[in-house]
Amino acid sequence: MWQRRAPINMRRWGTLLILIAMLVANPAAAKDTLVIGISQFPNNFNPLIDSMLAKSYILAFARRRVTIYDADWKLTCMLCSELPSIDKGTAVYEKTAEGKDGIAVTYSLDPRAVWGDGTPITTKDVLFTWKVGKHKLTGVADFELFRRITHIDVHNDHRFTLHVNKRTCNYAGIDNFQILPAHLDEKNFKEPAEYRNRSAYETDTTNPGLWNGPYRISKVVPGSHVIYERNPRWWGKKPHFKRITVMVIENTASVTANLLAGGIDMIAGELGLTIDQALAFEKRHGDKFVFLYKPGLIYEHIDLNMDNPILKDRRVRRALVHAIDREAISSQLYGGHQPVAHANVNPLDRVYNPKVPTYKFDPKKAKALLDLAGWSVMKNGVRHNAKGEALYLELMTTAGNKTRELIQQVLQSQWRQVGIGIRIRNEPPRVYFGNTVTYRKFKALAMYAWLSAPESIPRSQLHSTMIPSQENGWSGQNYPGYRNPVLDKVLDDVEVQCSEPERQQLWNKLQNIYAEELPVLPLYFRANGYILPKWLASIKPTGHQYPTANWVEYWSVKE
Repeated sequence: MWQRRAPINMRRWGTLLILIAMLVANPAAAKDTLVIGISQFPNNFNPLIDSMLAKSYILAFARRRVTIYDADWKLTCMLCSELPSIDKGTAVYEKTAEGKDGIAVTYSLDPRAVWGDGTPITTKDVLFTWKVGKHKLTGVADFELFRRITHIDVHNDHRFTLHVNKRTCNYAGIDNFQILPAHLDEKNFKEPAEYRNRSAYETDTTNPGLWNGPYRISKVVPGSHVIYERNPRWWGKKPHFKRITVMVIENTASVTANLLAGGIDMIAGELGLTIDQALAFEKRHGDKFVFLYKPGLIYEHIDLNMDNPILKDRRVRRALVHAIDREAISSQLYGGHQPVAHANVNPLDRVYNPKVPTYKFDPKKAKALLDLAGWSVMKNGVRHNAKGEALYLELMTTAGNKTRELIQQVLQSQWRQVGIGIRIRNEPPRVYFGNTVTYRKFKALAMYAWLSAPESIPRSQLHSTMIPSQENGWSGQNYPGYRNPVLDKVLDDVEVQCSEPERQQLWNKLQNIYAEELPVLPLYFRANGYILPKWLASIKPTGHQYPTANWVEYWSVKE
Protein backbone atom coordinates (compact mmCIF):
# COMPACT_ATOMS: atom_id res chain seq x y z
CA MET A 1 0.00 0.00 0.00
CA TRP A 2 1.34 3.33 -1.00
CA GLN A 3 1.60 6.03 1.66
CA ARG A 4 1.70 9.72 1.02
CA ARG A 5 4.98 11.31 2.06
CA ALA A 6 5.10 14.62 3.90
CA PRO A 7 6.35 17.49 1.76
CA ILE A 8 10.04 18.26 2.09
CA ASN A 9 10.93 21.49 3.87
CA MET A 10 13.58 22.71 1.43
CA ARG A 11 14.85 25.47 3.71
CA ARG A 12 15.43 23.04 6.61
CA TRP A 13 16.96 20.47 4.27
CA GLY A 14 19.31 23.06 2.85
CA THR A 15 20.41 24.14 6.31
CA LEU A 16 21.05 20.50 7.24
CA LEU A 17 23.18 19.97 4.14
CA ILE A 18 25.26 23.03 4.94
CA LEU A 19 25.78 21.80 8.53
CA ILE A 20 26.82 18.35 7.33
CA ALA A 21 29.25 19.89 4.87
CA MET A 22 30.77 22.03 7.63
CA LEU A 23 31.25 19.03 9.90
CA VAL A 24 32.82 16.96 7.14
CA ALA A 25 35.20 19.80 6.31
CA ASN A 26 36.00 20.38 9.98
CA PRO A 27 35.06 17.36 12.16
CA ALA A 28 36.57 19.04 15.26
CA ALA A 29 33.83 21.69 15.09
CA ALA A 30 31.37 19.09 16.38
CA LYS A 31 33.62 18.11 19.28
CA ASP A 32 31.80 18.83 22.50
CA THR A 33 33.52 16.28 24.75
CA LEU A 34 37.12 15.98 25.87
CA VAL A 35 38.89 12.99 27.42
CA ILE A 36 42.16 13.68 29.25
CA GLY A 37 44.73 11.16 30.41
CA ILE A 38 46.69 11.60 33.65
CA SER A 39 48.82 9.20 35.70
CA GLN A 40 47.56 9.63 39.29
CA PHE A 41 44.30 9.64 41.22
CA PRO A 42 43.84 11.93 44.25
CA ASN A 43 43.71 10.43 47.71
CA ASN A 44 41.04 12.90 48.85
CA PHE A 45 38.70 15.43 47.20
CA ASN A 46 38.60 18.02 49.99
CA PRO A 47 40.67 20.99 48.71
CA LEU A 48 42.15 21.77 52.14
CA ILE A 49 43.22 18.24 53.08
CA ASP A 50 46.65 16.99 51.98
CA SER A 51 48.64 18.38 49.07
CA MET A 52 48.83 16.43 45.82
CA LEU A 53 49.22 17.56 42.21
CA ALA A 54 46.61 15.06 41.03
CA LYS A 55 44.06 16.63 43.37
CA SER A 56 45.02 20.14 42.28
CA TYR A 57 44.52 19.19 38.63
CA ILE A 58 41.25 17.31 39.07
CA LEU A 59 39.65 19.94 41.32
CA ALA A 60 40.70 22.85 39.09
CA PHE A 61 37.98 22.04 36.52
CA ALA A 62 35.30 22.46 39.16
CA ARG A 63 36.67 24.96 41.70
CA ARG A 64 38.05 28.45 41.79
CA ARG A 65 40.47 29.89 44.37
CA VAL A 66 40.22 33.38 45.82
CA THR A 67 43.63 34.30 44.34
CA ILE A 68 45.98 32.47 42.00
CA TYR A 69 49.19 32.87 39.98
CA ASP A 70 48.44 32.93 36.26
CA ALA A 71 50.46 31.59 33.33
CA ASP A 72 52.54 34.79 33.34
CA TRP A 73 53.47 34.16 37.00
CA LYS A 74 51.41 37.14 38.20
CA LEU A 75 49.06 37.07 41.18
CA THR A 76 45.46 37.62 40.13
CA CYS A 77 41.90 37.36 41.46
CA MET A 78 39.52 34.51 40.76
CA LEU A 79 36.80 34.66 43.41
CA CYS A 80 37.69 38.17 44.54
CA SER A 81 36.92 41.40 42.73
CA GLU A 82 40.31 43.08 43.21
CA LEU A 83 43.64 42.29 44.84
CA PRO A 84 44.07 44.18 48.11
CA SER A 85 46.93 46.67 48.35
CA ILE A 86 48.49 49.13 50.76
CA ASP A 87 48.26 51.88 48.15
CA LYS A 88 44.50 51.43 47.75
CA GLY A 89 43.84 51.21 51.46
CA THR A 90 42.49 47.66 51.29
CA ALA A 91 45.56 46.48 53.21
CA VAL A 92 46.49 48.35 56.38
CA TYR A 93 49.37 47.85 58.82
CA GLU A 94 48.26 47.41 62.42
CA LYS A 95 49.30 46.09 65.81
CA THR A 96 47.99 42.84 67.19
CA ALA A 97 46.53 42.54 70.70
CA GLU A 98 49.98 41.35 71.81
CA GLY A 99 51.64 44.42 70.31
CA LYS A 100 53.15 42.59 67.32
CA ASP A 101 53.28 43.94 63.78
CA GLY A 102 50.24 42.72 61.90
CA ILE A 103 48.22 43.60 58.86
CA ALA A 104 44.53 43.87 58.02
CA VAL A 105 43.67 42.73 54.49
CA THR A 106 40.25 43.32 52.96
CA TYR A 107 38.74 41.24 50.14
CA SER A 108 35.52 41.53 48.24
CA LEU A 109 34.05 38.34 46.79
CA ASP A 110 32.66 38.51 43.28
CA PRO A 111 28.93 39.05 43.90
CA ARG A 112 28.11 36.81 40.93
CA ALA A 113 29.87 33.80 42.48
CA VAL A 114 27.58 30.94 43.50
CA TRP A 115 27.92 27.26 44.33
CA GLY A 116 26.73 24.74 41.79
CA ASP A 117 23.34 24.39 43.54
CA GLY A 118 22.73 28.13 43.24
CA THR A 119 23.64 29.04 46.83
CA PRO A 120 25.61 32.32 46.89
CA ILE A 121 29.26 32.19 47.99
CA THR A 122 29.37 34.48 51.01
CA THR A 123 31.36 35.44 54.06
CA LYS A 124 29.59 32.60 55.92
CA ASP A 125 31.66 30.24 53.78
CA VAL A 126 34.79 32.26 54.56
CA LEU A 127 34.20 31.96 58.31
CA PHE A 128 33.54 28.22 58.08
CA THR A 129 36.68 27.68 56.00
CA TRP A 130 38.76 29.52 58.59
CA LYS A 131 37.19 27.40 61.34
CA VAL A 132 38.23 24.23 59.50
CA GLY A 133 41.67 25.46 58.51
CA LYS A 134 42.85 26.64 61.91
CA HIS A 135 41.77 23.58 63.90
CA LYS A 136 44.81 21.57 64.94
CA LEU A 137 43.18 18.17 64.26
CA THR A 138 41.77 18.81 60.80
CA GLY A 139 44.90 17.81 58.91
CA VAL A 140 45.00 20.88 56.64
CA ALA A 141 48.15 20.99 54.52
CA ASP A 142 48.79 24.75 54.84
CA PHE A 143 47.44 25.22 58.37
CA GLU A 144 49.88 28.07 59.07
CA LEU A 145 47.91 30.29 56.69
CA PHE A 146 44.76 29.91 58.78
CA ARG A 147 46.36 30.08 62.22
CA ARG A 148 47.96 33.41 61.47
CA ILE A 149 44.51 34.96 61.11
CA THR A 150 43.57 36.28 64.56
CA HIS A 151 40.04 37.28 63.62
CA ILE A 152 37.85 38.12 60.64
CA ASP A 153 35.65 41.20 60.33
CA VAL A 154 32.55 40.58 58.25
CA HIS A 155 31.28 43.77 56.58
CA ASN A 156 28.51 42.19 54.52
CA ASP A 157 27.81 38.99 52.59
CA HIS A 158 30.71 39.62 50.22
CA ARG A 159 33.23 41.86 51.96
CA PHE A 160 35.53 40.74 54.78
CA THR A 161 38.81 41.69 56.45
CA LEU A 162 41.46 39.19 57.56
CA HIS A 163 43.50 40.34 60.56
CA VAL A 164 46.88 38.62 60.28
CA ASN A 165 49.48 38.51 63.04
CA LYS A 166 52.39 38.86 60.66
CA ARG A 167 53.30 41.52 58.10
CA THR A 168 54.16 39.30 55.17
CA CYS A 169 55.25 40.77 51.85
CA ASN A 170 52.85 38.60 49.87
CA TYR A 171 49.84 39.54 52.00
CA ALA A 172 47.49 39.75 49.00
CA GLY A 173 47.87 36.11 48.03
CA ILE A 174 45.59 33.64 49.82
CA ASP A 175 45.71 30.89 47.19
CA ASN A 176 45.39 28.10 49.77
CA PHE A 177 42.43 29.70 51.54
CA GLN A 178 40.11 27.55 49.43
CA ILE A 179 36.55 28.43 50.38
CA LEU A 180 34.31 25.56 51.49
CA PRO A 181 30.48 25.48 51.28
CA ALA A 182 29.22 26.02 54.81
CA HIS A 183 25.64 25.14 53.89
CA LEU A 184 26.73 21.60 53.01
CA ASP A 185 29.79 20.80 55.07
CA GLU A 186 29.46 22.58 58.41
CA LYS A 187 27.38 19.72 59.80
CA ASN A 188 30.26 17.35 59.00
CA PHE A 189 32.76 19.26 61.14
CA LYS A 190 31.40 18.26 64.55
CA GLU A 191 34.38 15.93 65.05
CA PRO A 192 37.40 17.71 63.48
CA ALA A 193 39.68 14.67 63.67
CA GLU A 194 37.18 12.75 61.52
CA TYR A 195 36.46 15.58 59.09
CA ARG A 196 39.00 14.28 56.56
CA ASN A 197 36.76 11.28 55.91
CA ARG A 198 33.33 12.72 56.75
CA SER A 199 33.51 15.83 54.58
CA ALA A 200 30.89 16.01 51.83
CA TYR A 201 33.80 16.06 49.38
CA GLU A 202 34.38 12.42 50.36
CA THR A 203 30.84 11.23 51.14
CA ASP A 204 28.85 13.14 48.51
CA THR A 205 31.40 14.13 45.87
CA THR A 206 28.91 14.66 43.04
CA ASN A 207 26.77 17.12 45.01
CA PRO A 208 26.60 20.25 42.78
CA GLY A 209 26.80 22.51 45.84
CA LEU A 210 30.45 21.55 46.42
CA TRP A 211 31.62 23.07 43.15
CA ASN A 212 31.93 26.68 42.02
CA GLY A 213 33.87 26.43 38.75
CA PRO A 214 32.91 26.16 35.07
CA TYR A 215 32.27 22.44 35.58
CA ARG A 216 30.93 20.26 38.34
CA ILE A 217 31.85 16.67 39.09
CA SER A 218 29.03 14.36 38.01
CA LYS A 219 30.68 10.96 38.49
CA VAL A 220 33.70 9.49 40.27
CA VAL A 221 35.03 5.99 39.79
CA PRO A 222 37.86 5.71 42.36
CA GLY A 223 41.21 4.94 40.81
CA SER A 224 39.71 5.09 37.31
CA HIS A 225 38.12 8.36 36.15
CA VAL A 226 36.24 11.54 36.96
CA ILE A 227 33.46 12.95 34.77
CA TYR A 228 32.55 16.64 34.63
CA GLU A 229 29.47 18.35 33.26
CA ARG A 230 29.04 22.04 32.58
CA ASN A 231 28.02 23.95 35.67
CA PRO A 232 24.77 25.76 34.74
CA ARG A 233 25.34 28.11 37.69
CA TRP A 234 28.78 29.23 36.51
CA TRP A 235 28.93 33.01 36.23
CA GLY A 236 31.99 33.35 34.00
CA LYS A 237 32.78 32.58 30.38
CA LYS A 238 30.82 29.58 29.14
CA PRO A 239 33.18 26.65 28.56
CA HIS A 240 33.19 25.00 25.15
CA PHE A 241 32.92 21.34 26.14
CA LYS A 242 29.68 19.88 27.45
CA ARG A 243 31.52 17.07 29.17
CA ILE A 244 35.10 16.41 30.23
CA THR A 245 36.43 13.06 31.43
CA VAL A 246 39.75 12.70 33.20
CA MET A 247 41.01 9.13 32.86
CA VAL A 248 43.62 7.89 35.33
CA ILE A 249 46.14 5.50 33.81
CA GLU A 250 48.77 4.99 36.49
CA ASN A 251 51.13 3.00 34.28
CA THR A 252 52.69 5.69 32.14
CA ALA A 253 53.59 3.16 29.44
CA SER A 254 49.87 2.63 28.79
CA VAL A 255 48.94 6.29 28.41
CA THR A 256 50.31 6.60 24.87
CA ALA A 257 48.57 3.41 23.77
CA ASN A 258 45.27 4.87 24.90
CA LEU A 259 46.03 8.11 23.07
CA LEU A 260 46.82 6.32 19.79
CA ALA A 261 43.75 4.11 20.14
CA GLY A 262 41.48 7.13 20.64
CA GLY A 263 40.58 6.24 24.22
CA ILE A 264 41.81 9.68 25.31
CA ASP A 265 42.16 12.94 23.39
CA MET A 266 45.19 14.39 25.16
CA ILE A 267 47.81 13.75 27.82
CA ALA A 268 48.08 16.40 30.52
CA GLY A 269 51.58 17.76 30.89
CA GLU A 270 51.18 18.15 34.63
CA LEU A 271 50.59 14.44 35.25
CA GLY A 272 51.20 12.56 32.07
CA LEU A 273 54.48 11.53 30.50
CA THR A 274 57.94 12.45 31.61
CA ILE A 275 59.89 14.65 29.24
CA ASP A 276 61.90 11.73 27.83
CA GLN A 277 58.72 9.75 27.13
CA ALA A 278 57.08 12.75 25.47
CA LEU A 279 60.14 13.40 23.28
CA ALA A 280 60.33 9.74 22.25
CA PHE A 281 56.63 9.72 21.43
CA GLU A 282 57.00 12.88 19.34
CA LYS A 283 59.72 11.23 17.25
CA ARG A 284 57.32 8.42 16.33
CA HIS A 285 54.02 10.31 16.08
CA GLY A 286 54.92 13.97 15.80
CA ASP A 287 52.64 14.50 12.78
CA LYS A 288 49.51 13.37 14.62
CA PHE A 289 49.51 15.69 17.64
CA VAL A 290 50.61 19.06 18.97
CA PHE A 291 53.50 18.96 21.47
CA LEU A 292 54.15 21.67 24.05
CA TYR A 293 57.13 21.65 26.42
CA LYS A 294 57.14 23.88 29.47
CA PRO A 295 60.08 24.15 31.90
CA GLY A 296 59.05 25.22 35.33
CA LEU A 297 59.07 24.94 39.10
CA ILE A 298 58.82 21.16 39.34
CA TYR A 299 61.44 19.85 41.70
CA GLU A 300 62.23 16.13 41.57
CA HIS A 301 63.92 15.10 44.80
CA ILE A 302 64.27 12.49 47.52
CA ASP A 303 62.98 13.19 51.02
CA LEU A 304 65.19 11.78 53.77
CA ASN A 305 63.60 10.55 56.98
CA MET A 306 65.68 12.52 59.47
CA ASP A 307 64.53 10.25 62.31
CA ASN A 308 66.47 7.43 60.67
CA PRO A 309 69.69 7.11 62.71
CA ILE A 310 71.79 6.52 59.59
CA LEU A 311 70.50 9.64 57.84
CA LYS A 312 70.94 11.90 60.86
CA ASP A 313 74.64 12.00 59.99
CA ARG A 314 75.24 14.79 57.48
CA ARG A 315 78.31 12.99 56.17
CA VAL A 316 76.11 10.12 55.03
CA ARG A 317 73.69 12.53 53.36
CA ARG A 318 76.53 14.22 51.49
CA ALA A 319 77.97 10.85 50.51
CA LEU A 320 74.61 9.93 48.99
CA VAL A 321 74.67 13.04 46.77
CA HIS A 322 78.32 12.67 45.74
CA ALA A 323 77.62 9.08 44.67
CA ILE A 324 74.84 10.10 42.22
CA ASP A 325 75.82 11.00 38.67
CA ARG A 326 72.96 13.47 38.21
CA GLU A 327 74.45 14.99 35.06
CA ALA A 328 74.43 11.56 33.41
CA ILE A 329 70.82 10.96 34.50
CA SER A 330 69.80 14.29 32.95
CA SER A 331 71.70 13.81 29.70
CA GLN A 332 71.04 10.10 29.13
CA LEU A 333 67.41 9.95 30.22
CA TYR A 334 66.23 13.42 29.30
CA GLY A 335 68.59 14.64 26.61
CA GLY A 336 69.75 17.41 28.93
CA HIS A 337 66.27 18.96 29.09
CA GLN A 338 66.01 18.50 32.88
CA PRO A 339 68.69 20.63 34.62
CA VAL A 340 70.39 19.25 37.72
CA ALA A 341 69.02 20.73 40.96
CA HIS A 342 71.43 21.84 43.69
CA ALA A 343 68.76 23.21 46.02
CA ASN A 344 64.99 23.62 46.02
CA VAL A 345 64.76 26.89 44.04
CA ASN A 346 64.65 26.73 40.25
CA PRO A 347 67.02 29.00 38.26
CA LEU A 348 63.90 30.28 36.47
CA ASP A 349 62.65 31.77 39.73
CA ARG A 350 63.66 35.38 40.39
CA VAL A 351 64.95 34.56 43.90
CA TYR A 352 67.36 31.83 42.76
CA ASN A 353 70.86 31.94 44.29
CA PRO A 354 73.46 31.25 41.55
CA LYS A 355 76.18 30.70 44.18
CA VAL A 356 74.39 27.87 45.98
CA PRO A 357 76.79 25.02 47.01
CA THR A 358 76.99 22.14 44.54
CA TYR A 359 77.90 18.46 44.77
CA LYS A 360 79.70 16.93 41.82
CA PHE A 361 79.68 13.23 41.07
CA ASP A 362 82.66 12.06 43.12
CA PRO A 363 82.59 8.40 44.29
CA LYS A 364 85.98 8.76 46.02
CA LYS A 365 84.69 11.61 48.16
CA ALA A 366 81.54 9.64 48.90
CA LYS A 367 83.63 6.69 50.12
CA ALA A 368 85.81 8.95 52.27
CA LEU A 369 82.74 10.53 53.91
CA LEU A 370 81.28 7.11 54.66
CA ASP A 371 84.57 6.04 56.21
CA LEU A 372 84.53 9.12 58.44
CA ALA A 373 80.92 8.33 59.42
CA GLY A 374 82.01 4.93 60.69
CA TRP A 375 80.80 2.81 57.76
CA SER A 376 84.24 1.52 56.93
CA VAL A 377 83.98 -2.28 56.95
CA MET A 378 83.09 -3.91 53.59
CA LYS A 379 81.27 -7.26 53.56
CA ASN A 380 79.74 -8.67 50.38
CA GLY A 381 79.90 -5.27 48.71
CA VAL A 382 78.00 -3.46 51.49
CA ARG A 383 79.47 -1.25 54.20
CA HIS A 384 79.16 -2.13 57.87
CA ASN A 385 79.90 -0.16 61.03
CA ALA A 386 81.90 -1.27 64.07
CA LYS A 387 78.79 -2.91 65.54
CA GLY A 388 78.43 -5.10 62.48
CA GLU A 389 75.32 -3.27 61.23
CA ALA A 390 74.91 -3.14 57.44
CA LEU A 391 74.36 0.14 55.57
CA TYR A 392 71.01 -0.60 53.94
CA LEU A 393 68.38 2.02 53.09
CA GLU A 394 64.87 1.65 51.67
CA LEU A 395 64.03 3.74 48.60
CA MET A 396 60.36 4.33 47.73
CA THR A 397 58.48 6.04 44.91
CA THR A 398 55.19 5.88 42.98
CA ALA A 399 54.56 2.44 41.46
CA GLY A 400 53.89 2.48 37.71
CA ASN A 401 55.98 5.56 36.98
CA LYS A 402 58.47 3.87 34.68
CA THR A 403 60.96 6.75 34.65
CA ARG A 404 61.12 6.97 38.43
CA GLU A 405 61.43 3.21 38.65
CA LEU A 406 64.30 3.37 36.15
CA ILE A 407 66.00 6.09 38.18
CA GLN A 408 65.61 3.88 41.25
CA GLN A 409 67.57 1.17 39.47
CA VAL A 410 70.27 3.67 38.46
CA LEU A 411 70.52 5.00 42.02
CA GLN A 412 70.64 1.50 43.47
CA SER A 413 73.55 0.66 41.16
CA GLN A 414 75.45 3.92 41.74
CA TRP A 415 75.06 3.75 45.51
CA ARG A 416 76.14 0.12 45.54
CA GLN A 417 79.42 1.22 43.94
CA VAL A 418 80.29 3.06 47.16
CA GLY A 419 78.99 0.33 49.45
CA ILE A 420 75.43 1.52 50.17
CA GLY A 421 72.79 -1.18 49.87
CA ILE A 422 69.35 -0.15 48.61
CA ARG A 423 66.06 -1.99 49.02
CA ILE A 424 63.34 -0.81 46.63
CA ARG A 425 59.68 -0.75 47.68
CA ASN A 426 56.99 1.14 45.74
CA GLU A 427 53.29 1.85 46.20
CA PRO A 428 50.40 3.16 44.05
CA PRO A 429 50.35 6.98 44.12
CA ARG A 430 47.12 7.16 46.10
CA VAL A 431 48.58 5.03 48.91
CA TYR A 432 52.05 6.56 48.66
CA PHE A 433 50.88 10.18 49.00
CA GLY A 434 47.71 9.60 51.00
CA ASN A 435 49.31 7.42 53.63
CA THR A 436 53.05 6.71 53.51
CA VAL A 437 54.39 10.21 52.87
CA THR A 438 51.64 12.15 54.66
CA TYR A 439 52.03 10.09 57.84
CA ARG A 440 55.83 9.87 57.54
CA LYS A 441 55.80 6.09 57.27
CA PHE A 442 58.70 5.84 54.81
CA LYS A 443 61.73 4.34 56.54
CA ALA A 444 64.51 6.20 54.74
CA LEU A 445 64.15 7.63 51.21
CA ALA A 446 61.00 8.85 49.42
CA MET A 447 61.29 10.09 45.81
CA TYR A 448 58.67 12.38 44.29
CA ALA A 449 58.26 15.96 43.03
CA TRP A 450 57.29 19.29 44.57
CA LEU A 451 55.50 21.87 42.46
CA SER A 452 55.49 25.42 43.76
CA ALA A 453 54.30 28.91 42.92
CA PRO A 454 56.83 31.64 41.96
CA GLU A 455 58.82 32.90 44.97
CA SER A 456 57.03 30.38 47.15
CA ILE A 457 58.60 30.31 50.62
CA PRO A 458 59.05 26.62 51.60
CA ARG A 459 57.88 27.13 55.16
CA SER A 460 55.44 24.25 55.06
CA GLN A 461 58.17 21.89 53.78
CA LEU A 462 61.06 22.95 56.01
CA HIS A 463 59.96 24.73 59.19
CA SER A 464 60.19 22.60 62.32
CA THR A 465 56.62 23.52 63.30
CA MET A 466 55.41 21.92 60.06
CA ILE A 467 56.39 18.35 60.85
CA PRO A 468 53.22 16.21 60.54
CA SER A 469 52.31 14.31 63.69
CA GLN A 470 49.33 12.81 65.43
CA GLU A 471 49.30 15.80 67.77
CA ASN A 472 48.72 18.29 64.93
CA GLY A 473 46.37 16.10 62.92
CA TRP A 474 49.15 15.29 60.42
CA SER A 475 49.19 18.89 59.22
CA GLY A 476 52.21 20.43 57.53
CA GLN A 477 54.47 19.08 54.81
CA ASN A 478 57.87 18.78 56.49
CA TYR A 479 57.87 15.06 55.75
CA PRO A 480 61.61 14.58 56.41
CA GLY A 481 61.09 15.83 59.98
CA TYR A 482 63.91 18.36 59.59
CA ARG A 483 64.64 20.60 62.59
CA ASN A 484 66.95 23.59 62.32
CA PRO A 485 66.38 26.73 64.44
CA VAL A 486 68.63 28.82 62.15
CA LEU A 487 66.59 27.88 59.09
CA ASP A 488 63.36 28.42 61.05
CA LYS A 489 64.41 32.01 61.67
CA VAL A 490 65.34 32.56 58.02
CA LEU A 491 61.92 31.23 56.97
CA ASP A 492 60.26 33.55 59.49
CA ASP A 493 62.30 36.58 58.40
CA VAL A 494 62.02 36.17 54.63
CA GLU A 495 58.24 36.42 54.86
CA VAL A 496 58.32 39.85 56.47
CA GLN A 497 61.43 41.37 54.87
CA CYS A 498 60.12 43.35 51.89
CA SER A 499 63.25 45.34 51.09
CA GLU A 500 64.54 43.72 47.92
CA PRO A 501 68.30 43.48 48.72
CA GLU A 502 67.75 42.20 52.26
CA ARG A 503 65.05 39.81 51.09
CA GLN A 504 67.37 38.31 48.46
CA GLN A 505 70.08 37.85 51.09
CA LEU A 506 67.66 35.79 53.13
CA TRP A 507 66.69 33.76 50.08
CA ASN A 508 70.40 33.13 49.41
CA LYS A 509 70.92 32.01 53.02
CA LEU A 510 67.90 29.72 52.84
CA GLN A 511 69.21 27.96 49.74
CA ASN A 512 72.73 27.71 51.19
CA ILE A 513 71.51 26.04 54.38
CA TYR A 514 69.34 23.67 52.36
CA ALA A 515 72.25 22.66 50.13
CA GLU A 516 74.71 22.32 53.00
CA GLU A 517 72.43 20.41 55.36
CA LEU A 518 70.68 18.23 52.73
CA PRO A 519 67.48 17.23 54.51
CA VAL A 520 66.42 16.44 50.96
CA LEU A 521 68.51 15.08 48.09
CA PRO A 522 68.04 17.38 45.04
CA LEU A 523 67.84 15.54 41.73
CA TYR A 524 66.63 17.75 38.87
CA PHE A 525 64.04 20.29 37.75
CA ARG A 526 61.39 18.86 35.47
CA ALA A 527 59.83 20.19 32.33
CA ASN A 528 56.29 19.18 31.41
CA GLY A 529 55.39 17.68 28.05
CA TYR A 530 51.83 18.27 26.82
CA ILE A 531 50.45 16.11 23.99
CA LEU A 532 47.33 17.69 22.52
CA PRO A 533 45.00 16.97 19.61
CA LYS A 534 45.47 19.28 16.65
CA TRP A 535 41.93 20.58 16.99
CA LEU A 536 42.35 21.81 20.60
CA ALA A 537 43.33 25.43 21.21
CA SER A 538 44.08 27.94 23.96
CA ILE A 539 45.82 25.71 26.51
CA LYS A 540 48.60 27.74 28.10
CA PRO A 541 50.97 25.80 30.41
CA THR A 542 51.95 27.68 33.56
CA GLY A 543 55.18 26.03 34.69
CA HIS A 544 54.14 26.32 38.35
CA GLN A 545 51.85 24.60 40.84
CA TYR A 546 48.55 25.89 39.43
CA PRO A 547 47.66 23.69 36.44
CA THR A 548 46.14 24.64 33.11
CA ALA A 549 42.73 23.30 34.19
CA ASN A 550 42.21 26.48 36.24
CA TRP A 551 41.50 28.24 32.94
CA VAL A 552 39.51 25.46 31.21
CA GLU A 553 36.73 27.87 30.24
CA TYR A 554 39.14 29.40 27.70
CA TRP A 555 39.96 26.09 26.02
CA SER A 556 38.43 25.93 22.57
CA VAL A 557 38.20 24.00 19.32
CA LYS A 558 40.02 25.32 16.28
CA GLU A 559 37.78 26.39 13.43
